[in-house]
Amino acid sequence: MVVANRRRKGISIAAFIVLIAGLGVLFYPQLHDLHYQRQIGQLKKEFMRDDGSRFDELYALLKEKNELLFIEGQSGLVDAFSYERPAIDLSDYGIRDNCIGFIFLPSIKIELPVYLGANTENMLKGAVHMTQTSYPIGGDNTNSVIAAHRGRSVRQFREIDKIEIGDEVIIMNFRETLTYRAAEIKIIYPNAVEEVLIQHERDLITLISCHPLGNNYQRYVVYCERI
Repeated sequence: MVVANRRRKGISIAAFIVLIAGLGVLFYPQLHDLHYQRQIGQLKKEFMRDDGSRFDELYALLKEKNELLFIEGQSGLVDAFSYERPAIDLSDYGIRDNCIGFIFLPSIKIELPVYLGANTENMLKGAVHMTQTSYPIGGDNTNSVIAAHRGRSVRQFREIDKIEIGDEVIIMNFRETLTYRAAEIKIIYPNAVEEVLIQHERDLITLISCHPLGNNYQRYVVYCERI
């Protein structure tokens, strides 16, 4: 009887451990994503403490670089996920981690920091700015391409295909908040860089991610025009 009771107790403990482990596997993505969003919220608070007035020199530099990109035709532009090094270092202007701002997609309830440089570390932390495209400060003849993974444990651009024409896309850079609306959606191949070039007299933000979900042989692209 004692041996049988011990055996039943052992089985119950083992079953409980298996249950807890199963629940952990089931809820880990949600818990991880919740923690990730809290971290982003804290990072945004720190980023937005400055009123932006001390970044006039940086704004002028980026505006000049945007104009040159348009004039020179964005030579050397390749797929967003090929870039690892940013063209400038924001730490020279007192901005750490090369975080140029935040992107908020209200329709899918996601907010991400935007980093310069599409290296592995930055893409794990948030969205990235595609080198050789306009910096996200707005203005005619600009198209800032912002890429992110369609994450599993953290959402990032996972639900990019749920964005609909007319949905708002909000960019909060170091100086101001810019509002765009989704205007067009395409599926392209990675080498179709002509699809993400600057368009004459338009002020665009272009969102890009891997497609289909779980693969990377195509790109899902959402073109957003400034309101």
